[in-house]
Amino acid sequence: MGAVYFYHLTRGPLEATLPVLLGKARAAGWRVAVRGVDEGRMQWLDQKLWTGPDEGFLAHGLAGGDHDADQPILLTCKTQAGNDPACVMSIDGAVVTPEEVAGLERVCILFDGNDPEAVQQARTQWKTLTDAGTSAQYWSEESGRWEKKAEK
Repeated sequence: MGAVYFYHLTRGPLEATLPVLLGKARAAGWRVAVRGVDEGRMQWLDQKLWTGPDEGFLAHGLAGGDHDADQPILLTCKTQAGNDPACVMSIDGAVVTPEEVAGLERVCILFDGNDPEAVQQARTQWKTLTDAGTSAQYWSEESGRWEKKAEK
């Protein structure tokens, strides 16, 4: 059974935090789906990942191409990712179900701590997932470094 990790972004933006988590997931040997809710936002994120630092290059693709199945990291708005991921990273409130978490190695839910709506949505997701028996951890960067604040 997989686990879900919540990342409360308060200091660094998504485009700075996501590549770090993607690098760790790839180092674990996992294929990753980054799931969002808006195609335009996914295209923006695609550009950010391509223009990141040279030493941190992350091979990836936008869903809908001819080679989705070959992508180590696939950016998508769909529930079913074409690259058979072991890890899903949910951004912008993309939904993840307890059943899905159970079938994956890891789910990461990244949310903007400066957006009250995003914080409330993350709280709802935490409750839904933990009430279903999903193992969960809550991480915050509030102190300037990532610290685990809760585990269930």
